[in-house]
Amino acid sequence: MTRAVLFDLDGVLLDSRSAVLATLAGVATAALGRRVTVGDLPPDALTTPRVEVLAGLGVAEPDRLCEIWWDPALATAAGVTLFPGVLEGVKAVKDAGIATGLVTLQSRTRLPWLLPPTVLELLDVTVGREDAEPKPAPDGLLLALGRLGADPGESVFLGDTAGDIAAARAARVTPLGAGWGYAGPAVLKAAGAVSVLNDAAGIGPGLLDFTLTRKR
Repeated sequence: MTRAVLFDLDGVLLDSRSAVLATLAGVATAALGRRVTVGDLPPDALTTPRVEVLAGLGVAEPDRLCEIWWDPALATAAGVTLFPGVLEGVKAVKDAGIATGLVTLQSRTRLPWLLPPTVLELLDVTVGREDAEPKPAPDGLLLALGRLGADPGESVFLGDTAGDIAAARAARVTPLGAGWGYAGPAVLKAAGAVSVLNDAAGIGPGLLDFTLTRKR
C-alpha cells in the first residue's frame, strides 16, 4: 500500500479566517434582522460548528438557513487566500511520490472557488462534508485513504483543531498539527498531535520528515 498525506482545508491550506467570520456575522444579521458584527461572535467561533455559533446568537433553524445563505455569503466575502508556502509544500509532497488528499468540512462544490487550480491539481482525492460523517469522526479520513489505497499506519493528517487530531487518532493515522491555524499549538498538543508544525512555509520539509524518514 502507498503512503499518503491528508490535509484539512481551513486554517491549514487556506487562510479563510476573515471570510468565515464575516459569513457567520452576515448570516446572523440576515436571520435576526439586526446588525451582528464579527466582534459579536464568540472567541471560539472559528473552531465551533457554525450551527452552534449561530444558535448561540439566537438564530432559529441555523442549519436550514445555512443551506440557503452560507454559500452566497462565503463566496462574496473577502480575505480567502492560501497561507504562504502551501503550494510549494503540497508540491514537494507530491513530487516525492506520496499520495495527497483533502478532508474538509467544506462542501466539494465550493473547492473550485476557494482553492486555485494549481493546488486542486495536486490533490489526488477530495472528501467534503457531503461525503462522510464530519470530523472528529474518522470516516472522511478512512474514505480518503481507501480511495488512495493508502495504509493508515504509513500516512499522516495535518489539521488545526482538536477535532482534526481526534479524527486522525481514531483513523490510526499520524496526527500532525498546523500551528499557524485556528486552534493554536497548545490546543493541538493537548489533543494528542504527535508534532506541531510551526509555519506553513515549512510544510513540505515537515511533512516529508514524517512520511519518508521517521520510523514508526
